[in-house]
Amino acid sequence: MKMIILAAGKGTRLAPLTDSKPKCMVEYNSKPIIDRIMKTAFSCNIDNIAIVNGYKRSVLEEHLKGTSVNFFTNERFDKSNMVSTLFCAKDFMDDDLIISYSDIVYRKEILDLLKNNNDDFCVVIDRQWKKLWLQRTDDPLSDVETLRVRGGNIIEIGKKTDSYDDIEGQYIGLLKISKKAIKEVVDFYESLDENEVYDGTDYKNMYMTSFIQKIIDNVMDVKPLYIDGGWVEIDSISDLNSIMVTV
Repeated sequence: MKMIILAAGKGTRLAPLTDSKPKCMVEYNSKPIIDRIMKTAFSCNIDNIAIVNGYKRSVLEEHLKGTSVNFFTNERFDKSNMVSTLFCAKDFMDDDLIISYSDIVYRKEILDLLKNNNDDFCVVIDRQWKKLWLQRTDDPLSDVETLRVRGGNIIEIGKKTDSYDDIEGQYIGLLKISKKAIKEVVDFYESLDENEVYDGTDYKNMYMTSFIQKIIDNVMDVKPLYIDGGWVEIDSISDLNSIMVTV
């Protein structure tokens, strides 16, 4: 079992806290987010971990000096997005693989569920997402995206909507790909047209949800792993000031 943590971004909405350090080092409840993620991983006996860094990478590497973390770097972190960041660690992707954003904090039980899941491609989905979003905004629909499931498979993810009927949960930024499926996923990514537009963005700036939708449409079934809360996303100063969930 391996884990990749995507930590290349600057986190402009967390400025000035990110002026001198990467987004993943912002403190949540008095402890850096990255430390919380790694502590949770270690508690689940996941210790083969890679971090893809970018912005202020030397600060992060110094912070984690003495750990066994493998570092990869997205040199174009300021001109690309999550999917490009993920595949900077392509050489690390040869086993059952958990992929985590680095601006989320989640309970051990969630990571344990994901670790023990046997689906080839599985995405963690929060059914109680609205409780969290109502702490962040008066208009959740302005910030959330579609999630529709049929026959136990996700059929749509990551589209804008003006109806709660299109939202059966929210993707939290945590997923797993089996060892059996990983090569097919990598090969598919490398086959994509770099000149195509993906949900309004170019290839380098493709959203993770856009890539997952491509997997759904062209490669394999993607399964939801449902949770009911137990996590937070720290994307802005207002999140730090308003979210009252203890994780």
